[in-house]
Order: sequence, then structure tokens, then C-alpha cells
Amino acid sequence: MNKKILYPVLVLALGLGVATLIATNKPALDPTLYEPMARTVRVTEVQAVTEHLSISSQGTVQPRSQSELIPEVSGRVVWTSPSLVGGGSFREGDILLRIDAADYLSAMQRSEATLQRSDVEYSFASDELKRLQQLHKQQLASQQQLDSARRTAQVAQANLNESSASLDQAQRDLARTEVSAPFDGLVRNEQVDLGQFVTRGQSIGTIYALDYVEVRLPISADQLAFLGLPVSTRGQIVDGDRPPVTVASDFGDTRLLWEGQLVRLEAEIDERSRMIYGVTRLRLEENEDTPILPVGMFVQAEIRGRKVENIVRLPRSAMRDNNQVLVVDSDNRLHFRQVKILRLEHDDMLISDGLSDGELVSISPMQTVVEGMLVKPVRE
Repeated sequence: MNKKILYPVLVLALGLGVATLIATNKPALDPTLYEPMARTVRVTEVQAVTEHLSISSQGTVQPRSQSELIPEVSGRVVWTSPSLVGGGSFREGDILLRIDAADYLSAMQRSEATLQRSDVEYSFASDELKRLQQLHKQQLASQQQLDSARRTAQVAQANLNESSASLDQAQRDLARTEVSAPFDGLVRNEQVDLGQFVTRGQSIGTIYALDYVEVRLPISADQLAFLGLPVSTRGQIVDGDRPPVTVASDFGDTRLLWEGQLVRLEAEIDERSRMIYGVTRLRLEENEDTPILPVGMFVQAEIRGRKVENIVRLPRSAMRDNNQVLVVDSDNRLHFRQVKILRLEHDDMLISDGLSDGELVSISPMQTVVEGMLVKPVRE
């Protein structure tokens, strides 16, 4: 046989034999079941609690009692108190201003002299009337003389009463030349100076009391139910029903708090903002830890409303469409659960029905969820 043909045939036969040997001796494969990988989700355990619903608002501090300083007499200002300046403090009864009293002192002296003359005339007329009454009984004086004496006595009594009233008026006018403080407070502004002539009824300044301040807080209409007040509540709130209010303000890196009460609701809802305004009153008690709350300061307020029981608080990330949450059962499988939402807050939601204590709720954001899908829960 030709070697050129023999060698290729032998190589081909050897290759076929090796291939057949490999094919008949391949290792056996053990089949394994496919197990899907469970997705890791963060869960939180449901715990029902009792909470007070709160309402956040903000407003500006205003004085509860504010008065215009208005003199009741006219005259030239001869003295002003050092406290009668913007921001000046005073106590109840302090003299803030004096008006030249010379004219009013003279008027009082004239009234005293007139009263003294009227008293003498009345005494004389009374004695004359008594004398004529005795003479008339003895038929020594006519009826006309008696009537004339009686008329004279009555006129003298009227003059005496008028003189007494004039003296009282003069004394009051003299006292009004000193303008005194009606309460403890501060001066908001003043428009008077030494030597200035002021007239009766002219405003010379504004003062306000330091016992209480008020903050006017806007409240949306749908939040009124959280206060626990009757729907018809307007004006003053009964003392025992007044919700507590915490007012806060930042001084640099320090946050200061004041405690007060919501004392009244205004009569109507604002047409533009759809808000109703509640007024919070705070008592000012200066101490080392908390200073007096300045008038005009912008503050944040937290109104504590009604108490609710069996409330579950969850982060908003737990919310799904149509008021549903994802509950993880004992087999680590997800299930949709319909819940009743009482209120949505900043980052949380309050659930009043649909969950039980001890259940696990997923709070991980997931795009695709299948009912009953297997997960690996990780507790917060």
C-alpha cells in the first residue's frame, strides 16, 4: 500500500478511537434544584402607642396689653422720666411725665374759694329760712317771705353743689398733670420731649405690659380636628380645654423654649390663606435660664392636640399605592395590607387601623413587588 495513503488512514482511525473512548467514559452530572435569591429588605416591628397629635405653626410675638400714652390735660412738659425712651422699663405707678401745673393749681385755689363762699351763703340762707319758718308759725312773716327764703336756700345749696363739683374737677386736672404708668412694662416708642407743648388727647408714646405676651398662630381648617376642641369653638377657650403650646426660638446656637396656652380662636377663616388664627398667651417670667421673650420676635410653635390611642407610627417610605403597606409574614414573604391613615406628618405617617403589634413592615423602597415574594428581612 502506498505510504501516502496509509499514514493518513491510521491517524484518522486513531482519532476516531480516542473520540469514541472519551464519549463512552464522560462523568455523570448530578442535577440540583434552582433556588431564587431572596431580596434583602429593611423592616420595622409594629408597636401601637398612645400619642398626642400636634400642630406646627409660627408667628410673631405681640404684647397682650398695649396702651397709648395720652395726656388728659394740656400744657408744657416740664419733666420726663429717664424711662420714657424706646425700650425703657417702668413699674406700675411710676411717673413718666409732668406737665406745668401752675394754671391748674390756680384753678383749684379759685374753686376752693368759690366753694368756701358758697358754703357761707348756703349756711346764711339755711339759717334765714329757719328763722322765717318760726316767724311764719307765729304769723309774723308772710307766705311770700317764706317762699322767697326757701328759694334763696335752694339756690345756695345748688351753688354749693356746683362749687364742690368744680373743686373735684380742678383737683383731678391738677393730678392729671402727672402721667403715671398703669402697669409694669416697657416703652415701645415715644414722641415727646422736654419743653414741648402737648394738648389733651394727643398721643405722646406707646407702652406695653410685661405680664403676658401673645402669638397669633395660623392653623389650617383641616387641622382643627386634631386640637380636640368642639367644632363650634370661637373666641375664648374654656380654661380646662386650652391646649398647651411650646414656643421656640434660636439665639445663636442656643434654642430657647417657652410654655403657654392656646387661649382663643378668632371668629372667621381668612379668605386668602384659608387659615383660622389661634392666639397663644405666654406668661413672662424672667430667670437665669430663659430670658423675657422680646416683642416682635418670629417664633416657631408646637400646639399639643388631642390624645389618640393604638396609633402606629411608620416612616413614609413604608407607604405604597392606595394606602397599602408591605407586611412580612413568618415565612419571610411579602403581602400587601390595606391600612387606615390618620395623619401624614413630615417624614412619618400615623396609622390608626390595619396593623397588629409584632408584625414586620417593610420600609425599603422597591420598584417591583409581587404578592408572596420571598425576602430576607433585616430589622432596623
